[in-house]
Amino acid sequence: MCTAISFKTNHHYFGRNLDYEFSYHETVTITPRNYAFNFLEKGVNSHHFAMIGMAYVVNDYPLYYDATNEHGLSMAGLNFPSNAYYFPKKDGYDNITPFEFIPWILCQCKTTSDAQKLLEKLNLVKINFSDSLPLSPLHWMISDAEKSIVVESVKDGLKIYDNDFKVLTNNPPFPYHALNVTNYMSLTHKDPQNSFAEDLKLTTYSRGMGTLGLPGDYSSSSRFVKAVFVLHNSKCASDENASVNQFFHILDAVSQHKGCVAVGEKFEYTIYSSCCNTDLGIYYYTTYENQQPNAVSLFNENLDSNKLINYQLNDKMIVNHQN
Repeated sequence: MCTAISFKTNHHYFGRNLDYEFSYHETVTITPRNYAFNFLEKGVNSHHFAMIGMAYVVNDYPLYYDATNEHGLSMAGLNFPSNAYYFPKKDGYDNITPFEFIPWILCQCKTTSDAQKLLEKLNLVKINFSDSLPLSPLHWMISDAEKSIVVESVKDGLKIYDNDFKVLTNNPPFPYHALNVTNYMSLTHKDPQNSFAEDLKLTTYSRGMGTLGLPGDYSSSSRFVKAVFVLHNSKCASDENASVNQFFHILDAVSQHKGCVAVGEKFEYTIYSSCCNTDLGIYYYTTYENQQPNAVSLFNENLDSNKLINYQLNDKMIVNHQN
């Protein structure tokens, strides 16, 4: 289970919680402009936009969970079991496997509108990365500073939705989440007014009573509602530190904690949280073990290289002893 958000102050920020029961030892991975992407049905693209994000690198291939390219377009894949459906190859379409989807878009698109044009000819084809790494059932959020969309490949075709919520979680499909939010439209960050009975003198006894009924459980539908509420009521200063700090606080509101969601004998938890300043190309992250933000800058690297650049996650807890 995961949560992705898009957030804007003076800069645009995009990131996500990755919630799972174990890590694949993912790394912050920079793909420079001249790295050769071999798209299985579309051939080699050896000169494209550079990108930075979190990836599981296998045989020198970056399997991106989320990424941002040098023009600020961002994309994340989130778990979508039971609903994701991938197709056989289709003539006249761009046949792209789901594990290639993030690079396919970020290699050549500067904006969400650019991505939507490519999606008109997209067929997400059912070809596994390898026998040991079958395809994950996913849906995706694509964002720039002005617009977000959701892409879902289901049995009756590829669906693209405008996402004014600027949030995505997991199952059910996006239209359910959009409808479900309306169940909470009476909630407010202000003190509630008595609309229960005009002849009763009802008053609040605590701060925060305008949010009574806001979901707090770990289900994807509840996390969607809570993330939307926190994001759209968020207030912070617009400088970099304040913006990044607030972004991580928004994700913290829907993070998962070890022991609360059992998956067989293991427990799902927030393995990492990411926040990319998409304008400056700075990728911040925290991990479950280390909540101090770390940062990797796309533009501090040689982006005309043809070799992947990887940074291992700093996942050891750091304590600042003050005496």
